[in-house]
Amino acid sequence: MTRGGSPPRGCCPIIMEVDLSVRNVSKRFQSFTAVDNASFEVEKGKFFSILGPSGCGKTTLLRMIAGFEEPSEGAIYIRSQNMADMPPNRRPVNLVFQHLALFPMMNVADNIGFGLGRRNESKTEIKKKVGDILERVNLPGFGTKKINQLSGGQKQRVAIARSLVLDPTVLLLDEPLGALDLKLREQMKIELKKLQEQVGTTFIYITHDQSEALVMSDHVAVMNEGKFEQINSPQNLYSVPATPFVARFVGNNNRLLGKMLHYADSTAELQTASGEKILARTDRKIDTGSKAELFIRPESIIIEPARDLPELNRLQVVVSSILFDGANSQLLVQSPGFVDEMLISLPQNRQYEHISVQDRVEIGWDIRAGNCFPVV
Repeated sequence: MTRGGSPPRGCCPIIMEVDLSVRNVSKRFQSFTAVDNASFEVEKGKFFSILGPSGCGKTTLLRMIAGFEEPSEGAIYIRSQNMADMPPNRRPVNLVFQHLALFPMMNVADNIGFGLGRRNESKTEIKKKVGDILERVNLPGFGTKKINQLSGGQKQRVAIARSLVLDPTVLLLDEPLGALDLKLREQMKIELKKLQEQVGTTFIYITHDQSEALVMSDHVAVMNEGKFEQINSPQNLYSVPATPFVARFVGNNNRLLGKMLHYADSTAELQTASGEKILARTDRKIDTGSKAELFIRPESIIIEPARDLPELNRLQVVVSSILFDGANSQLLVQSPGFVDEMLISLPQNRQYEHISVQDRVEIGWDIRAGNCFPVV
């Protein structure tokens, strides 16, 4: 993770406390490498997500942090203490699973206080801590309720409260919203972010859902085939992807393939298979004659741009479908230069209601809006 900038002259540097440090960790199962040389640090009180498709190694990495798997190589430190040979029950972490594993025969208070009882804390202390944590997760007075009386979101908060009441240094969350319906998942994203900010515990969150990672996290590590492709803020992952995989996986993107005609002054000129010439600002020097790919976000594309707008790429496309989704409505258009049909976000000002399927329209985008990569 990137640390802050230099302090003003005459000031002492601010030293950030690191709760979790993963150093060159790999995990192999016979000939298969599930995690390949992963390294990252998470500062105290941050929300850090590991984002990637199913099977990329993110849950294996989480299990190593929790102590359920041992690294084949590398080391894991929590508050500067090496976790090597430290069993799961002695690590200062707690894990919230997708399947919450709440005890249906116990009420909410007994579920939350279960771990405290295993620590032999007094009934008075358990009652106080349970009451406090119920307040913090916005469930005051819910202690006597049965688990089957709760909504999905309330069960989620009880599971998190059961972990937080044990005061872990790091809370690990393995796709905890995956079993919820879409509307509740959207609501819980906001609630989880607010809860984490309120309690101040360091969260490590595993997900394949890019929206969850972008909305909630301070930093996100994008994982693919056991390796980290990029670790950065959600804003930078979205705006400045470091690899084609990140460009494809984080948010919607249109992909254009072309041949490099010329590169100078941080501007690449590509030619598509159908002959269009496209300009793109990029710091990546791509050899003349080699293949390149350009990614353009749907919201970066202008429909019927004004003629006096400078530094625009312009293409003629055919509308193949209009995808109505309220504020997220889009046009699906075809262009010979693109690998697949293009998605274009529709502004909500109703000025494009005249567009119909099979219409030919002009589109454009600023040459600084795309992300260009060599094809390897």
